[in-house]
Amino acid sequence: MINIGSDAARVGSTGEAVYSACKGGLVAFSKTMARELARYGVTVNAVCPGPADTPLFEEIGKDNPKLRESLERAIPLRRLAQPEDLANAVAFMASPQSNYITGQTLSVSGGLTMI
Repeated sequence: MINIGSDAARVGSTGEAVYSACKGGLVAFSKTMARELARYGVTVNAVCPGPADTPLFEEIGKDNPKLRESLERAIPLRRLAQPEDLANAVAFMASPQSNYITGQTLSVSGGLTMI
C-alpha cells in the first residue's frame, strides 16, 4: 500500500494548517497500517512529493511569478520535481526491490525537506 502524503505533514506549511493536519493524519495512518499489516506480508509506506512542475503549480503560481524562482533557489537540486520523479518513487515502492521497507515516509523534494 502506498499513500501519497506531503512533507507539510512533517514540517508544517504556512497558511495550510488543515492541509498539513490532513497529510499528517495520512502519514500516521500509513505507519499504523504498516504495523498492523506486517504480519500478513503487506507493506505500507507514504510518498511525500515536494513542489512539482504541474498544471496545478502553474495555476497557483500565476499570481506570483517569483514563486517558482524562489522555490528553485530553496531546493538543493535547484529545480521543481517533474511528474516522472514522483512516479518513479511510487514505482520503486510498488516494486519487489522495496519488499523489506514498511512504515516509512519517503520525501521526494529535491532535498527541500531533509528529514
